[in-house]
Amino acid sequence: MALSHRAMAVAVAALLLTGGVTGCSAFGNDSDPASAAAGSATGKAGVDNATDTVANGTFATPAAAGAKVDVGILGLKVSGRLATLNFQLTPRLPTGDQGALSPYDLNGKHVLGTSLIDPVNLKRYVVVKDSRGRELATDDLFTKLTNNQPGHLNATFAAPPENVKSVDVQIGSWPTFRNIPVER
Repeated sequence: MALSHRAMAVAVAALLLTGGVTGCSAFGNDSDPASAAAGSATGKAGVDNATDTVANGTFATPAAAGAKVDVGILGLKVSGRLATLNFQLTPRLPTGDQGALSPYDLNGKHVLGTSLIDPVNLKRYVVVKDSRGRELATDDLFTKLTNNQPGHLNATFAAPPENVKSVDVQIGSWPTFRNIPVER
């Protein structure tokens, strides 16, 4: 029993460190969700200032008539027992600046539900939660994205085993990105 408590303490410490490094909104100011979201929209662990995507696509979004969204995977980096997915969403609204949209808005007013799919072990990895039950991911609702500007987001998962060299990534209601390399 003591071993599982020790493993839990190590995992929580790693999650706290990851959240602090990535600017995760789960560790933001509880009284001001907007300030928490502002920090989460800019932080990206492991791929600071990256603009190159390992996979991308443009998909329809119900946010506005004729609107599209560019989804780009910046990378999936393992650190210890955690893996951080960094990605970007770029709203493409046909009528110009529609004000700030959230990832929730772009996904048809649904949470993104970002997950990793391990084709080797036939597992789906969901975003890990901190000790308060908050997901270690950019906030879908309070993060604001500007038309035609990429917004950087992240999500942290349990790391796939060493033998898994790539995973499939599901973000929102858009098609699954296949064979995303796992960086170790």
